[in-house]
Amino acid sequence: MIRLAAIDHVVFRVRDMVRMVAFYEDVLGARIERRVDDIGLVQLRAGSALVDLVDCAAPLGREGGPPPAATGGNVDHVCFRAEPWDEPALLAHLAAHGCGDLEVARRYGAEGFGPSIYIFDPEGNRIELKGPPETGCAEE
Repeated sequence: MIRLAAIDHVVFRVRDMVRMVAFYEDVLGARIERRVDDIGLVQLRAGSALVDLVDCAAPLGREGGPPPAATGGNVDHVCFRAEPWDEPALLAHLAAHGCGDLEVARRYGAEGFGPSIYIFDPEGNRIELKGPPETGCAEE
């Protein structure tokens, strides 16, 4: 069984990065924690979680298809921190529920780099399950 501990981060696909960063900083009080300009990603600290902004015109944003429109969504995925992180048991549990052929990858989240898995809910929403942060490694 998976126990969800918290929302780790939310990812918004954006058309106007400058305007969105200004909104999250100036209106909501979030602060930029990390930028990866070569892929079009800005991560802002929002309490214990992150709000990730992905530029739809940049490499990472293009992976999600065209920019959000009045008839389309702009949320790429929601990430849940999963505990405990027993990778073999977690993969077996997901496979038993029809989520097979999954890849565990090292990704950055609210607590730093750590393991994560992408799955899809029945309506096609992408969900990320995030494991514990790595210890003793330098920030990238």
